[in-house]
Amino acid sequence: MSTDAPVLEMRGISKSFGPVRALSDVSLTAHGGEVHALMGENGAGKSTLMKILSGAHSPDPGGEVFVAGEKMPLGNPKLAKAHGVAVIYQELTLAPNLSVAQNVFLGNERSSRGIVSRRGMAAATQPILDRLGVSFGPDTRVARLSLGERQLVEIARALSTNARIIVMDEPTTSLSSRETEKLFAVIRSLKEQGIAIVYISHRMDEIYELADRCSVLRDGTYVGTLPRDELDASRLVSMMVGRDLSTFYKKDHKPLEAERDVVLSVEDLGDGRDVLDCSFKVHRGEVLGVAGLVGSGRTELLRLIYGADRATTGRVLLDGQDVTPRTPREALDRGIVYLTEDRKALGLFLDMSISDNVNMAVADRDGKAGGLRNFARAAERARNAIRALSIRTPSASLTVGALSGGNQQKVLLARLLETEPRVLLLDEPTRGVDVGAKSEIYRLIDELAGRGLAIVMVSSELPEIVGVADRCLVMREGRIAGEVAAGPDKPIEQEDVMAFSTGAHGARGEASGAGREGRAI
Repeated sequence: MSTDAPVLEMRGISKSFGPVRALSDVSLTAHGGEVHALMGENGAGKSTLMKILSGAHSPDPGGEVFVAGEKMPLGNPKLAKAHGVAVIYQELTLAPNLSVAQNVFLGNERSSRGIVSRRGMAAATQPILDRLGVSFGPDTRVARLSLGERQLVEIARALSTNARIIVMDEPTTSLSSRETEKLFAVIRSLKEQGIAIVYISHRMDEIYELADRCSVLRDGTYVGTLPRDELDASRLVSMMVGRDLSTFYKKDHKPLEAERDVVLSVEDLGDGRDVLDCSFKVHRGEVLGVAGLVGSGRTELLRLIYGADRATTGRVLLDGQDVTPRTPREALDRGIVYLTEDRKALGLFLDMSISDNVNMAVADRDGKAGGLRNFARAAERARNAIRALSIRTPSASLTVGALSGGNQQKVLLARLLETEPRVLLLDEPTRGVDVGAKSEIYRLIDELAGRGLAIVMVSSELPEIVGVADRCLVMREGRIAGEVAAGPDKPIEQEDVMAFSTGAHGARGEASGAGREGRAI
Protein backbone atom coordinates (compact mmCIF):
# COMPACT_ATOMS: atom_id res chain seq x y z
CA MET A 1 0.00 0.00 0.00
CA SER A 2 1.56 3.32 -1.05
CA THR A 3 2.04 6.13 1.45
CA ASP A 4 0.18 9.44 1.09
CA ALA A 5 3.27 11.66 1.17
CA PRO A 6 5.79 10.97 -1.60
CA VAL A 7 9.12 9.44 -0.61
CA LEU A 8 10.71 10.95 -3.69
CA GLU A 9 10.09 14.34 -5.26
CA MET A 10 12.18 15.55 -8.21
CA ARG A 11 11.24 19.11 -9.14
CA GLY A 12 12.17 21.11 -12.23
CA ILE A 13 15.13 18.96 -13.25
CA SER A 14 17.00 20.16 -16.35
CA LYS A 15 20.33 18.97 -17.73
CA SER A 16 22.45 20.09 -20.67
CA PHE A 17 25.58 18.50 -22.06
CA GLY A 18 27.16 21.35 -23.99
CA PRO A 19 24.61 22.42 -26.62
CA VAL A 20 22.54 19.24 -26.15
CA ARG A 21 19.50 19.61 -23.87
CA ALA A 22 19.00 16.17 -22.30
CA LEU A 23 16.29 17.14 -19.77
CA SER A 24 14.01 20.15 -19.63
CA ASP A 25 12.06 20.99 -16.45
CA VAL A 26 11.21 17.37 -15.54
CA SER A 27 9.39 16.52 -12.30
CA LEU A 28 8.72 13.07 -10.87
CA THR A 29 7.25 11.73 -7.62
CA ALA A 30 7.24 8.23 -6.13
CA HIS A 31 5.53 6.93 -3.00
CA GLY A 32 6.62 4.29 -0.53
CA GLY A 33 5.02 0.93 -1.34
CA GLU A 34 4.61 1.89 -5.00
CA VAL A 35 6.06 0.63 -8.28
CA HIS A 36 6.39 3.73 -10.44
CA ALA A 37 7.26 2.80 -14.03
CA LEU A 38 9.32 5.19 -16.14
CA MET A 39 9.02 4.78 -19.91
CA GLY A 40 10.25 6.53 -23.02
CA GLU A 41 12.36 5.94 -26.08
CA ASN A 42 16.11 5.51 -25.76
CA GLY A 43 17.42 9.05 -25.57
CA ALA A 44 14.23 10.34 -23.91
CA GLY A 45 16.19 11.24 -20.75
CA LYS A 46 15.30 8.36 -18.39
CA SER A 47 18.88 7.37 -17.60
CA THR A 48 20.01 10.98 -17.24
CA LEU A 49 17.19 11.65 -14.76
CA MET A 50 18.12 8.59 -12.71
CA LYS A 51 21.82 9.50 -12.77
CA ILE A 52 20.90 12.87 -11.30
CA LEU A 53 18.92 11.07 -8.60
CA SER A 54 21.88 8.80 -7.83
CA GLY A 55 24.35 11.69 -7.71
CA ALA A 56 26.29 10.59 -10.79
CA HIS A 57 25.26 13.80 -12.60
CA SER A 58 24.56 17.29 -11.29
CA PRO A 59 21.49 19.00 -12.78
CA ASP A 60 21.46 22.50 -14.19
CA PRO A 61 20.75 25.22 -11.58
CA GLY A 62 17.19 25.31 -10.30
CA GLY A 63 16.42 21.60 -9.97
CA GLU A 64 15.64 20.07 -6.57
CA VAL A 65 15.28 16.56 -5.16
CA PHE A 66 13.53 15.74 -1.88
CA VAL A 67 13.65 12.35 -0.14
CA ALA A 68 11.02 11.86 2.57
CA GLY A 69 10.54 15.62 2.63
CA GLU A 70 14.24 16.41 3.15
CA LYS A 71 16.12 18.27 0.44
CA MET A 72 18.98 16.12 -0.83
CA PRO A 73 22.31 17.61 -1.95
CA LEU A 74 22.87 16.79 -5.64
CA GLY A 75 25.90 15.57 -7.55
CA ASN A 76 27.20 13.36 -4.72
CA PRO A 77 26.63 9.56 -5.00
CA LYS A 78 27.67 9.00 -1.38
CA LEU A 79 25.08 11.46 -0.06
CA ALA A 80 22.41 10.01 -2.36
CA LYS A 81 23.09 6.57 -0.91
CA ALA A 82 22.98 7.99 2.61
CA HIS A 83 19.53 9.40 1.85
CA GLY A 84 18.31 5.94 0.86
CA VAL A 85 18.68 6.01 -2.93
CA ALA A 86 19.93 2.85 -4.68
CA VAL A 87 20.19 2.27 -8.44
CA ILE A 88 20.46 -1.18 -10.02
CA TYR A 89 21.76 -0.73 -13.54
CA GLN A 90 21.10 -2.96 -16.54
CA GLU A 91 24.76 -3.97 -16.58
CA LEU A 92 25.34 -5.58 -13.18
CA THR A 93 28.27 -4.26 -11.12
CA LEU A 94 29.23 -7.37 -9.17
CA ALA A 95 32.67 -8.92 -8.60
CA PRO A 96 32.16 -12.56 -9.68
CA ASN A 97 35.15 -13.96 -7.78
CA LEU A 98 33.97 -12.58 -4.44
CA SER A 99 31.27 -14.04 -2.19
CA VAL A 100 27.72 -12.78 -2.01
CA ALA A 101 28.43 -11.08 1.33
CA GLN A 102 31.58 -9.42 0.02
CA ASN A 103 29.60 -8.03 -2.91
CA VAL A 104 26.75 -6.85 -0.71
CA PHE A 105 29.20 -4.79 1.40
CA LEU A 106 31.65 -3.92 -1.39
CA GLY A 107 32.94 -0.43 -0.66
CA ASN A 108 31.22 -0.50 2.71
CA GLU A 109 33.04 -3.42 4.34
CA ARG A 110 32.42 -4.39 7.95
CA SER A 111 35.59 -4.47 10.04
CA SER A 112 36.74 -5.51 13.48
CA ARG A 113 39.79 -3.78 14.99
CA GLY A 114 40.73 -2.46 11.57
CA ILE A 115 40.50 -5.86 9.87
CA VAL A 116 37.76 -6.69 7.35
CA SER A 117 35.42 -9.17 9.00
CA ARG A 118 34.10 -11.73 6.49
CA ARG A 119 32.22 -13.47 9.26
CA GLY A 120 30.58 -10.21 10.30
CA MET A 121 29.55 -9.40 6.72
CA ALA A 122 28.16 -12.90 6.21
CA ALA A 123 26.15 -12.61 9.44
CA ALA A 124 24.77 -9.23 8.37
CA THR A 125 23.96 -10.51 4.87
CA GLN A 126 21.96 -13.58 5.92
CA PRO A 127 18.90 -11.67 7.24
CA ILE A 128 18.78 -9.69 3.99
CA LEU A 129 18.86 -12.90 1.94
CA ASP A 130 16.13 -14.34 4.16
CA ARG A 131 14.09 -11.21 3.49
CA LEU A 132 14.45 -11.86 -0.25
CA GLY A 133 13.68 -15.56 0.07
CA VAL A 134 16.72 -16.75 -1.90
CA SER A 135 18.19 -20.25 -1.89
CA PHE A 136 21.90 -19.32 -1.84
CA GLY A 137 23.95 -18.26 1.16
CA PRO A 138 26.23 -15.30 1.97
CA ASP A 139 29.40 -17.33 1.38
CA THR A 140 28.40 -18.47 -2.13
CA ARG A 141 30.74 -17.20 -4.83
CA VAL A 142 28.85 -14.91 -7.22
CA ALA A 143 30.38 -16.61 -10.28
CA ARG A 144 28.32 -19.70 -9.42
CA LEU A 145 25.00 -17.82 -9.51
CA SER A 146 22.62 -17.42 -12.45
CA LEU A 147 21.89 -13.98 -13.88
CA GLY A 148 18.60 -13.89 -11.99
CA GLU A 149 20.33 -14.71 -8.72
CA ARG A 150 22.97 -12.05 -9.37
CA GLN A 151 20.17 -9.55 -9.84
CA LEU A 152 18.95 -10.46 -6.35
CA VAL A 153 22.46 -9.88 -4.96
CA GLU A 154 22.27 -6.33 -6.37
CA ILE A 155 18.95 -5.88 -4.57
CA ALA A 156 20.49 -7.27 -1.37
CA ARG A 157 23.26 -4.67 -1.69
CA ALA A 158 20.63 -1.93 -1.98
CA LEU A 159 18.81 -3.22 1.11
CA SER A 160 22.07 -3.31 3.07
CA THR A 161 22.17 0.49 2.77
CA ASN A 162 18.60 0.79 4.10
CA ALA A 163 17.40 2.03 0.72
CA ARG A 164 14.00 3.71 0.65
CA ILE A 165 14.05 4.21 -3.13
CA ILE A 166 15.31 1.50 -5.49
CA VAL A 167 15.68 2.25 -9.19
CA MET A 168 15.70 -0.80 -11.51
CA ASP A 169 16.89 -0.14 -15.06
CA GLU A 170 15.68 -2.85 -17.51
CA PRO A 171 16.20 -5.59 -14.89
CA THR A 172 14.76 -8.49 -16.94
CA THR A 173 16.77 -8.00 -20.16
CA SER A 174 18.91 -11.13 -19.66
CA LEU A 175 16.60 -13.15 -17.40
CA SER A 176 14.67 -16.31 -18.20
CA SER A 177 10.90 -16.35 -17.67
CA ARG A 178 11.34 -18.25 -14.40
CA GLU A 179 13.96 -15.79 -13.13
CA THR A 180 11.70 -12.91 -14.16
CA GLU A 181 8.83 -14.38 -12.14
CA LYS A 182 11.12 -14.65 -9.11
CA LEU A 183 12.24 -11.03 -9.53
CA PHE A 184 8.63 -9.87 -9.76
CA ALA A 185 7.82 -11.70 -6.52
CA VAL A 186 10.74 -9.92 -4.82
CA ILE A 187 9.58 -6.55 -6.18
CA ARG A 188 6.11 -7.13 -4.76
CA SER A 189 7.67 -8.06 -1.42
CA LEU A 190 9.75 -4.86 -1.40
CA LYS A 191 6.64 -2.90 -2.24
CA GLU A 192 4.82 -4.42 0.76
CA GLN A 193 7.77 -3.37 2.93
CA GLY A 194 7.12 0.27 1.97
CA ILE A 195 10.01 0.73 -0.48
CA ALA A 196 9.45 2.94 -3.52
CA ILE A 197 10.46 1.18 -6.76
CA VAL A 198 11.21 3.22 -9.89
CA TYR A 199 11.02 0.65 -12.68
CA ILE A 200 12.45 1.40 -16.14
CA SER A 201 11.39 -0.97 -18.91
CA HIS A 202 10.45 -1.08 -22.58
CA ARG A 203 8.26 -4.14 -22.10
CA MET A 204 4.56 -3.35 -21.95
CA ASP A 205 3.58 -6.64 -20.31
CA GLU A 206 5.90 -5.91 -17.36
CA ILE A 207 4.42 -2.45 -16.93
CA TYR A 208 0.88 -3.88 -16.89
CA GLU A 209 1.85 -6.50 -14.33
CA LEU A 210 3.86 -4.37 -11.90
CA ALA A 211 3.17 -0.67 -12.21
CA ASP A 212 0.91 1.33 -9.93
CA ARG A 213 1.64 4.42 -12.02
CA CYS A 214 3.60 5.05 -15.21
CA SER A 215 5.33 8.29 -16.20
CA VAL A 216 6.52 8.96 -19.73
CA LEU A 217 9.42 11.10 -20.98
CA ARG A 218 9.87 12.17 -24.59
CA ASP A 219 12.83 14.12 -25.95
CA GLY A 220 13.89 15.12 -22.45
CA THR A 221 10.51 16.46 -21.40
CA TYR A 222 7.81 15.11 -19.09
CA VAL A 223 4.74 14.02 -21.08
CA GLY A 224 2.45 12.72 -18.34
CA THR A 225 1.62 10.06 -15.75
CA LEU A 226 -1.06 7.37 -16.02
CA PRO A 227 -2.51 5.49 -13.02
CA ARG A 228 -2.76 1.71 -13.21
CA ASP A 229 -6.40 1.62 -14.31
CA GLU A 230 -5.64 3.93 -17.27
CA LEU A 231 -2.63 2.01 -18.62
CA ASP A 232 -3.22 1.23 -22.28
CA ALA A 233 -0.69 0.17 -24.92
CA SER A 234 -1.92 2.52 -27.64
CA ARG A 235 -2.02 5.46 -25.26
CA LEU A 236 1.47 4.77 -23.87
CA VAL A 237 2.96 4.41 -27.35
CA SER A 238 1.30 7.64 -28.42
CA MET A 239 2.78 9.41 -25.39
CA MET A 240 6.25 7.99 -26.07
CA VAL A 241 6.56 8.37 -29.82
CA GLY A 242 3.53 10.33 -30.96
CA ARG A 243 2.01 7.62 -33.14
CA ASP A 244 -0.54 4.84 -32.87
CA LEU A 245 0.34 1.23 -32.01
CA SER A 246 -1.34 0.07 -35.22
CA THR A 247 1.66 1.36 -37.19
CA PHE A 248 3.97 -1.09 -35.42
CA TYR A 249 3.50 -4.20 -37.53
CA LYS A 250 2.82 -3.42 -41.15
CA LYS A 251 3.75 -6.01 -43.75
CA ASP A 252 3.74 -4.69 -47.30
CA HIS A 253 5.74 -7.55 -48.83
CA LYS A 254 4.28 -10.81 -50.08
CA PRO A 255 6.59 -13.78 -49.49
CA LEU A 256 7.15 -16.12 -52.43
CA GLU A 257 6.59 -19.78 -51.64
CA ALA A 258 7.17 -21.67 -54.88
CA GLU A 259 9.87 -24.32 -54.61
CA ARG A 260 11.99 -22.43 -57.14
CA ASP A 261 12.03 -19.45 -54.78
CA VAL A 262 13.71 -21.33 -51.92
CA VAL A 263 16.87 -19.43 -50.99
CA LEU A 264 18.03 -21.16 -47.79
CA SER A 265 17.64 -24.85 -47.01
CA VAL A 266 18.75 -26.38 -43.73
CA GLU A 267 18.91 -30.17 -43.68
CA ASP A 268 19.34 -32.25 -40.49
CA LEU A 269 21.59 -29.60 -38.97
CA GLY A 270 22.87 -30.21 -35.45
CA ASP A 271 25.78 -30.08 -33.06
CA GLY A 272 24.86 -33.20 -31.09
CA ARG A 273 24.14 -31.16 -27.98
CA ASP A 274 22.05 -27.96 -28.23
CA VAL A 275 20.67 -28.42 -31.75
CA LEU A 276 19.44 -31.78 -33.06
CA ASP A 277 18.51 -32.65 -36.65
CA CYS A 278 16.84 -29.38 -37.66
CA SER A 279 15.44 -29.05 -41.19
CA PHE A 280 13.52 -26.19 -42.83
CA LYS A 281 13.43 -23.90 -45.87
CA VAL A 282 13.23 -20.13 -46.27
CA HIS A 283 11.86 -18.52 -49.42
CA ARG A 284 12.87 -15.34 -51.14
CA GLY A 285 11.14 -12.39 -49.48
CA GLU A 286 10.04 -14.42 -46.45
CA VAL A 287 10.45 -13.63 -42.76
CA LEU A 288 10.69 -16.91 -40.88
CA GLY A 289 10.30 -16.53 -37.11
CA VAL A 290 11.96 -18.89 -34.65
CA ALA A 291 10.36 -19.10 -31.20
CA GLY A 292 10.82 -21.28 -28.14
CA LEU A 293 11.56 -21.10 -24.45
CA VAL A 294 14.96 -20.09 -23.08
CA GLY A 295 17.41 -22.95 -23.67
CA SER A 296 15.46 -24.42 -26.57
CA GLY A 297 18.38 -23.96 -28.99
CA ARG A 298 17.23 -20.94 -31.01
CA THR A 299 20.45 -18.91 -30.88
CA GLU A 300 22.56 -22.04 -31.25
CA LEU A 301 20.71 -22.89 -34.48
CA LEU A 302 21.52 -19.51 -36.01
CA ARG A 303 25.15 -19.82 -34.96
CA LEU A 304 25.42 -23.19 -36.72
CA ILE A 305 23.95 -21.77 -39.94
CA TYR A 306 26.43 -18.88 -39.74
CA GLY A 307 29.44 -21.08 -39.00
CA ALA A 308 30.11 -19.46 -35.61
CA ASP A 309 29.81 -22.97 -34.11
CA ARG A 310 30.75 -26.20 -35.83
CA ALA A 311 27.94 -28.50 -36.99
CA THR A 312 28.43 -32.24 -36.49
CA THR A 313 25.47 -33.27 -38.67
CA GLY A 314 23.57 -31.92 -41.63
CA ARG A 315 24.24 -29.15 -44.13
CA VAL A 316 23.26 -25.65 -45.23
CA LEU A 317 22.24 -25.01 -48.84
CA LEU A 318 21.97 -21.68 -50.68
CA ASP A 319 20.00 -21.84 -53.94
CA GLY A 320 20.32 -25.62 -53.78
CA GLN A 321 24.11 -25.62 -53.45
CA ASP A 322 25.85 -26.96 -50.34
CA VAL A 323 27.55 -23.99 -48.69
CA THR A 324 27.79 -25.28 -45.11
CA PRO A 325 30.13 -22.68 -43.57
CA ARG A 326 32.95 -23.71 -41.28
CA THR A 327 33.63 -20.12 -40.24
CA PRO A 328 31.68 -16.83 -40.19
CA ARG A 329 33.98 -15.53 -42.92
CA GLU A 330 32.82 -18.33 -45.21
CA ALA A 331 29.18 -17.50 -44.41
CA LEU A 332 29.74 -13.82 -45.20
CA ASP A 333 31.44 -14.67 -48.49
CA ARG A 334 28.41 -16.76 -49.47
CA GLY A 335 25.87 -14.08 -48.58
CA ILE A 336 24.76 -15.21 -45.10
CA VAL A 337 24.98 -12.61 -42.31
CA TYR A 338 24.16 -12.82 -38.60
CA LEU A 339 22.96 -10.10 -36.23
CA THR A 340 23.99 -11.23 -32.74
CA GLU A 341 21.70 -10.81 -29.73
CA ASP A 342 24.58 -9.20 -27.78
CA ARG A 343 25.45 -6.20 -29.93
CA LYS A 344 27.73 -4.61 -27.33
CA ALA A 345 29.94 -7.60 -26.51
CA LEU A 346 29.87 -9.47 -29.83
CA GLY A 347 28.73 -7.07 -32.53
CA LEU A 348 29.95 -3.49 -32.24
CA PHE A 349 33.23 -1.72 -31.61
CA LEU A 350 31.88 0.77 -29.08
CA ASP A 351 34.99 2.97 -28.95
CA MET A 352 35.13 3.32 -32.73
CA SER A 353 33.14 5.70 -34.91
CA ILE A 354 29.88 4.96 -36.69
CA SER A 355 31.73 5.18 -39.99
CA ASP A 356 34.36 2.64 -38.94
CA ASN A 357 31.68 0.24 -37.67
CA VAL A 358 29.60 0.50 -40.85
CA ASN A 359 32.65 -0.08 -43.06
CA MET A 360 34.23 -2.85 -40.99
CA ALA A 361 33.06 -5.79 -43.14
CA VAL A 362 33.82 -4.15 -46.51
CA ALA A 363 36.99 -2.18 -45.77
CA ASP A 364 38.89 -4.25 -48.35
CA ARG A 365 36.77 -2.65 -51.11
CA ASP A 366 38.24 0.76 -50.40
CA GLY A 367 41.85 0.07 -51.26
CA LYS A 368 43.84 2.48 -53.40
CA ALA A 369 47.02 1.98 -55.32
CA GLY A 370 49.91 1.63 -52.89
CA GLY A 371 47.72 0.05 -50.21
CA LEU A 372 46.12 3.31 -49.01
CA ARG A 373 42.47 3.32 -47.99
CA ASN A 374 39.91 5.42 -49.84
CA PHE A 375 38.49 7.32 -46.88
CA ALA A 376 36.16 9.40 -49.04
CA ARG A 377 34.37 6.28 -50.27
CA ALA A 378 34.09 4.91 -46.72
CA ALA A 379 32.69 8.24 -45.48
CA GLU A 380 30.10 8.29 -48.27
CA ARG A 381 29.03 4.75 -47.43
CA ALA A 382 28.54 5.73 -43.78
CA ARG A 383 26.51 8.82 -44.73
CA ASN A 384 24.29 6.73 -47.00
CA ALA A 385 23.72 4.19 -44.21
CA ILE A 386 22.84 6.91 -41.70
CA ARG A 387 20.28 8.32 -44.14
CA ALA A 388 18.83 4.97 -45.27
CA LEU A 389 18.40 3.54 -41.74
CA SER A 390 17.47 6.85 -40.06
CA ILE A 391 20.36 6.60 -37.58
CA ARG A 392 20.04 9.55 -35.21
CA THR A 393 23.47 11.11 -34.87
CA PRO A 394 25.02 14.53 -35.48
CA SER A 395 27.98 12.97 -37.28
CA ALA A 396 29.33 9.71 -38.70
CA SER A 397 32.46 10.31 -36.64
CA LEU A 398 30.59 9.95 -33.32
CA THR A 399 31.60 6.85 -31.35
CA VAL A 400 28.99 4.08 -31.42
CA GLY A 401 29.06 3.81 -27.62
CA ALA A 402 27.48 7.27 -27.42
CA LEU A 403 24.37 6.18 -29.35
CA SER A 404 21.11 4.87 -27.94
CA GLY A 405 20.43 1.13 -28.10
CA GLY A 406 18.14 1.41 -31.11
CA ASN A 407 20.66 3.44 -33.09
CA GLN A 408 23.45 1.03 -32.16
CA GLN A 409 21.34 -1.79 -33.55
CA LYS A 410 20.84 0.13 -36.79
CA VAL A 411 24.60 0.65 -37.13
CA LEU A 412 25.15 -3.09 -36.78
CA LEU A 413 22.44 -3.78 -39.37
CA ALA A 414 24.02 -1.23 -41.69
CA ARG A 415 27.36 -3.04 -41.49
CA LEU A 416 25.72 -6.35 -42.38
CA LEU A 417 23.74 -4.88 -45.28
CA GLU A 418 26.87 -3.40 -46.83
CA THR A 419 27.93 -6.98 -47.62
CA GLU A 420 24.85 -7.31 -49.91
CA PRO A 421 23.59 -10.52 -48.25
CA ARG A 422 21.08 -13.08 -49.55
CA VAL A 423 20.18 -14.42 -46.09
CA LEU A 424 19.76 -12.32 -42.94
CA LEU A 425 19.86 -14.12 -39.56
CA LEU A 426 18.46 -11.88 -36.80
CA ASP A 427 18.86 -12.90 -33.16
CA GLU A 428 16.60 -10.81 -30.89
CA PRO A 429 16.86 -7.75 -33.19
CA THR A 430 14.90 -5.46 -30.83
CA ARG A 431 16.34 -6.55 -27.46
CA GLY A 432 16.98 -3.51 -25.26
CA VAL A 433 15.49 -1.22 -27.90
CA ASP A 434 12.80 1.37 -27.20
CA VAL A 435 9.33 1.38 -28.71
CA GLY A 436 10.05 3.94 -31.41
CA ALA A 437 13.22 2.19 -32.59
CA LYS A 438 11.38 -1.14 -32.59
CA SER A 439 8.85 0.25 -35.03
CA GLU A 440 11.66 1.47 -37.30
CA ILE A 441 13.44 -1.90 -37.17
CA TYR A 442 10.19 -3.70 -38.04
CA ARG A 443 9.78 -1.35 -41.00
CA LEU A 444 13.33 -2.09 -42.11
CA ILE A 445 12.81 -5.87 -41.84
CA ASP A 446 9.68 -5.58 -43.99
CA GLU A 447 11.54 -3.44 -46.52
CA LEU A 448 14.43 -5.94 -46.74
CA ALA A 449 12.00 -8.82 -47.22
CA GLY A 450 10.36 -6.78 -49.98
CA ARG A 451 13.75 -6.61 -51.70
CA GLY A 452 13.87 -10.41 -51.75
CA LEU A 453 16.10 -11.24 -48.78
CA ALA A 454 15.40 -14.47 -46.94
CA ILE A 455 15.16 -13.55 -43.24
CA VAL A 456 15.28 -15.80 -40.17
CA MET A 457 14.37 -13.99 -36.95
CA VAL A 458 14.70 -15.33 -33.41
CA SER A 459 12.57 -13.50 -30.87
CA SER A 460 11.41 -14.07 -27.28
CA GLU A 461 8.48 -11.70 -27.76
CA LEU A 462 5.49 -13.53 -29.20
CA PRO A 463 3.68 -10.35 -30.34
CA GLU A 464 6.80 -9.54 -32.36
CA ILE A 465 6.75 -12.98 -34.03
CA VAL A 466 3.04 -12.64 -34.76
CA GLY A 467 3.42 -9.14 -36.16
CA VAL A 468 6.56 -9.57 -38.26
CA ALA A 469 6.91 -13.23 -39.34
CA ASP A 470 5.16 -15.01 -42.21
CA ARG A 471 5.76 -18.39 -40.59
CA CYS A 472 7.13 -19.47 -37.22
CA LEU A 473 9.23 -22.49 -36.32
CA VAL A 474 8.99 -23.45 -32.66
CA MET A 475 11.99 -25.09 -30.98
CA ARG A 476 11.91 -27.31 -27.94
CA GLU A 477 14.88 -29.10 -26.38
CA GLY A 478 17.07 -28.53 -29.42
CA ARG A 479 14.58 -29.74 -32.01
CA ILE A 480 11.99 -28.07 -34.22
CA ALA A 481 8.80 -29.11 -32.45
CA GLY A 482 6.41 -27.56 -34.94
CA GLU A 483 5.54 -24.87 -37.40
CA VAL A 484 2.85 -22.21 -37.02
CA ALA A 485 1.82 -20.34 -40.14
CA ALA A 486 -0.57 -17.52 -40.83
CA GLY A 487 -3.58 -18.16 -43.02
CA PRO A 488 -4.89 -15.81 -45.75
CA ASP A 489 -6.95 -13.82 -43.25
CA LYS A 490 -5.62 -15.15 -39.97
CA PRO A 491 -2.43 -14.25 -38.07
CA ILE A 492 -0.06 -16.65 -36.36
CA GLU A 493 -1.72 -17.89 -33.18
CA GLN A 494 0.31 -17.26 -30.01
CA GLU A 495 -1.49 -20.16 -28.31
CA ASP A 496 -0.18 -22.59 -30.94
CA VAL A 497 3.37 -21.29 -30.49
CA MET A 498 3.17 -21.79 -26.74
CA ALA A 499 1.63 -25.25 -27.17
CA PHE A 500 4.63 -26.38 -29.23
CA SER A 501 7.07 -24.62 -26.88
CA THR A 502 5.76 -26.44 -23.82
CA GLY A 503 5.20 -29.84 -25.44
CA ALA A 504 1.41 -29.58 -25.28
CA HIS A 505 1.03 -29.46 -29.07
CA GLY A 506 -0.47 -32.93 -29.67
CA ALA A 507 -4.14 -32.16 -29.38
CA ARG A 508 -3.79 -28.60 -30.71
CA GLY A 509 -1.78 -29.64 -33.75
CA GLU A 510 -4.27 -32.39 -34.60
CA ALA A 511 -7.24 -30.10 -34.25
CA SER A 512 -5.86 -27.15 -36.19
CA GLY A 513 -4.82 -28.99 -39.33
CA ALA A 514 -1.50 -29.13 -41.14
CA GLY A 515 -0.03 -26.04 -42.71
CA ARG A 516 -2.33 -23.42 -41.21
CA GLU A 517 -2.31 -22.78 -37.46
CA GLY A 518 -0.20 -25.65 -36.19
CA ARG A 519 1.81 -28.45 -37.70
CA ALA A 520 4.13 -30.90 -35.94
CA ILE A 521 7.31 -31.56 -37.86
